[in-house]
Amino acid sequence: MSSTKKLTTIAILSAMAMVLNLLIQFPIVPAVSFLSYDPKDIIIVIAGFIYGPMTSFIMSLLCSFLEIVFRGGNLLDVLMNVISTCTFACVAACIYKYKHSKKGAIIGLVLGTVCCTLSMTLWNYIVTPIYYQMPRSAVVGMLLPGIVPFNFIKCTLNAACAMLIYKPLVNALRNTQFVTQPNTSEGLTKDVGIVSAFIIVSIAVLILVMKG
Repeated sequence: MSSTKKLTTIAILSAMAMVLNLLIQFPIVPAVSFLSYDPKDIIIVIAGFIYGPMTSFIMSLLCSFLEIVFRGGNLLDVLMNVISTCTFACVAACIYKYKHSKKGAIIGLVLGTVCCTLSMTLWNYIVTPIYYQMPRSAVVGMLLPGIVPFNFIKCTLNAACAMLIYKPLVNALRNTQFVTQPNTSEGLTKDVGIVSAFIIVSIAVLILVMKG
């Protein structure tokens, strides 16, 4: 694939990620209503599966800076967004790069979910008191009932959505000649699709229950 075609594809995927970010954003755990879910990481991790973890990193930087342009914010917002996206998408893409199979993708997404949840627990403990001018003890009280489940739910939902739409999105890019690599062991099998759909529906029900 030529570098121009690759850059064009990355630009298209970045635009898709930003559109999702701007159209869909909402809190999912009442205890930390200041944390909002958005689905841009779904596209960013798929881009990492196609081109490697560095692509996920570049897209996370680009989308984080564009987000403060459109939504407002500061460098702390960029920092937290980049850390969150990279610990999920880059970890998953790294695993998939060296184990290029359905199993590798699932392992990568699971490890990405764990790494993101752990890292964002630590970084929220460090940054949230500074950002919101609140005592650190108040943040400690939010960790288990709010921050940990928020990040776990967010990453699990993004992982399930990525597995569900990966094949249709890659096939669409391949049909338009933006992606040309052969379709080897990348496809979404029926069992993965069923499990992914079940996870998405289960999380949607869980969010509705938490919101009463």
